[in-house]
Amino acid sequence: MIAKPKLVIGANGFLGSHVTRQLVDAGHDVRVMVRPSANTIGIDDLDVTRFHGDVFDSATLRAAMTGCDDIYYCVVDARSWLRDPSPLFRTNVEGLRNVLDVASEGSIAADLRRFVFTSSYATVGRRRGRVATEDDIISPGGLTPYVQSRVQAENLVLSRAEAGLPAVAMCVSTTYGDGDWGRTPHGAFIAGAVFGKLPFLMDGIELEVVGVDDAAAAMILAADRGCNGQRYLVSERMIALNEVVRIAAEEAGVPPPRRSISVPVLYALGALGSIKSRLTGKDAELCLRSVRMMRAEAPVDHAKAVRELGWQPRPVEESIREAARFWMRMRDAKRRNGATRDVWKL
Repeated sequence: MIAKPKLVIGANGFLGSHVTRQLVDAGHDVRVMVRPSANTIGIDDLDVTRFHGDVFDSATLRAAMTGCDDIYYCVVDARSWLRDPSPLFRTNVEGLRNVLDVASEGSIAADLRRFVFTSSYATVGRRRGRVATEDDIISPGGLTPYVQSRVQAENLVLSRAEAGLPAVAMCVSTTYGDGDWGRTPHGAFIAGAVFGKLPFLMDGIELEVVGVDDAAAAMILAADRGCNGQRYLVSERMIALNEVVRIAAEEAGVPPPRRSISVPVLYALGALGSIKSRLTGKDAELCLRSVRMMRAEAPVDHAKAVRELGWQPRPVEESIREAARFWMRMRDAKRRNGATRDVWKL
């Protein structure tokens, strides 16, 4: 039997580029779909077939999907701090809806073995004092627009699975690792530590984390072994953000920030960011919404992914150190080139 191609939509992103690389390394015929303006440095060295278009480009989607057995959907607008959240819903919900419509067309659906959707662990009902699983349904009240968009997107995928689309939802937590070319918001903490630009530590902040390579491996395992209509938590463990920074600084051979701020001070800074955003009309990454997202953490259990997919994640400390080494290479390259600007903000 001739092997069918695999398609990665959003292959230029942090997770998407690692999914693409692992598929290529395994010898698959890989197609990628990226926006014409996308920065593709993370996959430029790979032998893949490119399709250029966005998630609303049905004709390009159709061409890219035709004949594929596995489709990995790695597109997300993660800007939880936006003053106007409408782009979140346009990309995360309406864009996904269009992709699912094309994937459900008869000629494409006939070849489709699995639609692997990148969801978020934020869609799982979590609360302090207990460990959440995939069976925990999130309460609709009090959700930020970003989480609302992610919940709506996951529900859309699972409803299509009920209608016959062979789809799974991967509830991925905060990812760390090599190749963070787009500088993810969480990766900025590691970059800041490596460049010595992080002004302070933040006490009382913990987050569920996973190595990006391990998350990509879970996605590929889900195509082979996942059960349609199911969601899988993809997270290695919970860790304090200060510990992430400490590990990164240690790997880079630099001291971590000496100062730290408490949770009340963090909320105060978030409030100031929100006020500044309203006055200037510009989005602020540190605002009340982003602080509330950081404080909404609670532990999750990845046993289902281990049990059903055979997933075996590495200790996330390894991935944090890989991320630090990535930013060390960026730092050293800029120094060789004589750059003096804040390159960690790339």
